[in-house]
Amino acid sequence: MAYSLEDRAFQRKLTRRDFIWLSTVAAAGSMTGCAKNPVTGDSQLMLMSEAEEIQVDQEQAPHQFSADYGAVQDNALNTYITTVGNSMTQSSHRPHMPYSFRAVNATYVNAYTFPAGSIATTRGILLEMDNEAELAALLGHEIGHVNARHAAERQTKGLLASAVVAGASLATQYSKYNEYAALVQGIGGFASGALLAKYSRDNERQADSLGMEYMSRAKQNPNGMTGLMEVLVNKSQAKPNALEAMFSSHPMSQDRYDTAKQRAASQYGSLLVLPDNRERYMDNIAKLRAMKPVVDKLQDGEAQLKQEKFHDAKNSFARALRKAPRDYAALVLMSKCQLALDKPKTARHYAQKAQHIYPTEAQGHHLNGISQLAMGKSADAYQAFKRYEQLLPGNPSTLFLQGVSLEGMQQKQAAAEVYNRYLKSVKQGDQAQHAYSRLQAWGYVR
Repeated sequence: MAYSLEDRAFQRKLTRRDFIWLSTVAAAGSMTGCAKNPVTGDSQLMLMSEAEEIQVDQEQAPHQFSADYGAVQDNALNTYITTVGNSMTQSSHRPHMPYSFRAVNATYVNAYTFPAGSIATTRGILLEMDNEAELAALLGHEIGHVNARHAAERQTKGLLASAVVAGASLATQYSKYNEYAALVQGIGGFASGALLAKYSRDNERQADSLGMEYMSRAKQNPNGMTGLMEVLVNKSQAKPNALEAMFSSHPMSQDRYDTAKQRAASQYGSLLVLPDNRERYMDNIAKLRAMKPVVDKLQDGEAQLKQEKFHDAKNSFARALRKAPRDYAALVLMSKCQLALDKPKTARHYAQKAQHIYPTEAQGHHLNGISQLAMGKSADAYQAFKRYEQLLPGNPSTLFLQGVSLEGMQQKQAAAEVYNRYLKSVKQGDQAQHAYSRLQAWGYVR
């Protein structure tokens, strides 16, 4: 199949951009009306049923976890976090929800939950906390959001993000660095958090209250909530960029700290003699604590990527990899950075190392595909995107990139079939326009 000059220009732009985005959050279904809040017992307007909360959670949580470089490959740590989390769910207001807990490889400071209780903590926040009581407060807070149905409430009010996350247009006016900036910021970290609910201050206060209630029932020292608030306030002053995502979705205030301190002393004063289980916490995060210098360098590098300081970012990631050559997040970030520096062959090297180290996590496969496209290796790119789809189905951008790869392989009919599948999910945007124009040019649509 012959390509026009315009086609070749389009493909060149494609290799410089990252098209990862998360599927659109499931829209509110037909069950419109009032529901009873499981915490307060009050009637509230709710357009999202419990079944839909579970569906959104199951469909979207895996994409967010992948955007955060997957669950840490430390089974003991994930088991410990699960144990602490589960100690609170059974005494919550919604014990029947399908809760799950894990640490993810992201280095920014945050924790989050999806509507049905798929909860994640980042490596960044685990390294900031000092004891198990603070961990219980963190997880209890997220469990509180689930129990008060805050995500469903925000969707009902139109505040739950349902837009494409980290999507990039193919506008022709970008400079090379601006194109690369969209690429390197496109997967993981701060941008991916746009899918999650942006809680109000009232939501946060209620989740704090519920979190302290649940952790106290689990015999955790309620001062853990006060300690957690203090950690976040101090960290926000020392390194504000690392908390950007957390404070965006979990607005912080001095009032929250003061309230937690007062509530612990008055409502739960008799439980302040409980141990904070610091030694147990430190034992369980011992491997992670050994990685703190690596996490610090990755935080520096991600901040530099955001500022388009790509050479500085490369140096930060190189320092991290010298200390931890098998760190999956470091390899993925270095791959992104090399793409930003227009070095797709080197980017492919790091992406393939990441694939080898964590074969069941999807980002390495996606970056391998982008790198192969940039090198003109369409068949290899197609295989990488197919593998990504097997690992993490439901991402329309993967179909689009498969279509582009098939175009490069001059397999017009197969590309048309893939583009047609893509257009069933995505109707607007530059990618959709390109797919539709190909179907028109090839005579599949009029």
